[in-house]
Amino acid sequence: MTAPSADTPAPHATQVGPDHIRTLFSRAMSAMYRDEVPAYGTLLDLVREVNDATLSADAAEKARLAELGELERISEERHGAIRLGTAGELATIRRLFAVMGMFPVGYYDLSVAGVPVHSTAFRPLEDDALRANPFRVFTSLLRLDLIAEAALRDEAAAILAKRRIFTAPCLALIAKSEAEGGLSAADAEAFVAAALETFRWHPEANVGHALYQKLHAAHRLVADVVAFKGPHINHLTPRTLDIDAIQEKMPARGITPKAVIEGPPTRRVPILLRQTSFKALEEPVTYSDGTTTVAGSHTARFGEIEQRGIALTPKGQALYDRLLAETREKVRPAPDGSNAALYRETLAATFAAFPDTLDEIRRAGLGYFRYSPTGKPATGADLGREAAALVAAGILRADPIVYEDFLPVSAAGIFQSNLGDEAGQGFAANPNRARFEADLGAPVHDLHQRYAEAEAASLARALIELQRVGA
Repeated sequence: MTAPSADTPAPHATQVGPDHIRTLFSRAMSAMYRDEVPAYGTLLDLVREVNDATLSADAAEKARLAELGELERISEERHGAIRLGTAGELATIRRLFAVMGMFPVGYYDLSVAGVPVHSTAFRPLEDDALRANPFRVFTSLLRLDLIAEAALRDEAAAILAKRRIFTAPCLALIAKSEAEGGLSAADAEAFVAAALETFRWHPEANVGHALYQKLHAAHRLVADVVAFKGPHINHLTPRTLDIDAIQEKMPARGITPKAVIEGPPTRRVPILLRQTSFKALEEPVTYSDGTTTVAGSHTARFGEIEQRGIALTPKGQALYDRLLAETREKVRPAPDGSNAALYRETLAATFAAFPDTLDEIRRAGLGYFRYSPTGKPATGADLGREAAALVAAGILRADPIVYEDFLPVSAAGIFQSNLGDEAGQGFAANPNRARFEADLGAPVHDLHQRYAEAEAASLARALIELQRVGA
């Protein structure tokens, strides 16, 4: 499955590529958020220090990352998150991200954890693009259908229908990129500046304070989406190589982390995704209904850090999901952190059932790997054997493929811990991928297909290279 459609025009020689535009945008977004949320800058400094220390202490891992071309991407790596209100906003944001070579991957139903949204992640698809800049934006669409009060649903829908979150220059440059197959360097700069306005914080609400309180009572996230002029970026997330060190060091920097790191426990071989964050800021907001203006506050934006491990196969994901469910049947982490130690202990004990060496994970078919020749002569070797046999013979090496995506329970846990203890409400699991894709205007890419294709392509390239050398 290729990223652009078959109808996409070929880019002109004078145009810059989407990787370049994505890097411009992610850096501009990071600078803007650092200005708006100073604690984010503190996090960036801490992550840089921890990553440098981790690599200095493990020369072999540093060499491995450098050899695979993944070392440079770590310092550039970010993900952000936004929450949209309408199908039209979602469809247009898909077009905006496509200019930057970012496409919807995965469908996430967060109602399973009491949050009235469903989501996808816009990100690069191909290995080269991910190495150039793996910027991602976790993008959620509010589900007013999950709000019980019909009158409030209708009022919220009417407010959202009136707002315009994209500037005219942004829309014009999206259309130009689609028509011409890309943008010039000057247009790319203008596009980034125009697109950034969609994600900027606006301290003036769209509604009066009384309506804000009604929306807030329905769910804090409903208020965060409906009551404001646009989908302010609610967090940016750098990638660390040691999230436990970050968690431990945050208080000394004046930042209080959430009590529990979301995702799997500490392991020798990191799997999937681990995330932590600091409490959302209480920010001043002006509420106006056209006649009365009230000075108040709103809590939404926070800082987050992530550690990424190996992508798991469906078999590995099923094992992860089962072990996480078993853990939470025994101990569900309390919002106030009062049982954090017990939860960590239970999580670690339960996950002892998940293999914790790369060799075991590969042989059990639990994770995705990227294959390449070791340099050992393959003269006389049967290259038709399975990859496992060629790895065992020392002819191929197998490196873990980084998990590029997200986990719905973890995402909901981060949302809830930063929206307030009462944010998680009793919505039943209510997935509706077909509705989401209809609103998006395109199918989402299957994340397992992406990893399986990357693994298969790497093996094919490795075998071709071995055959060429042995010829």
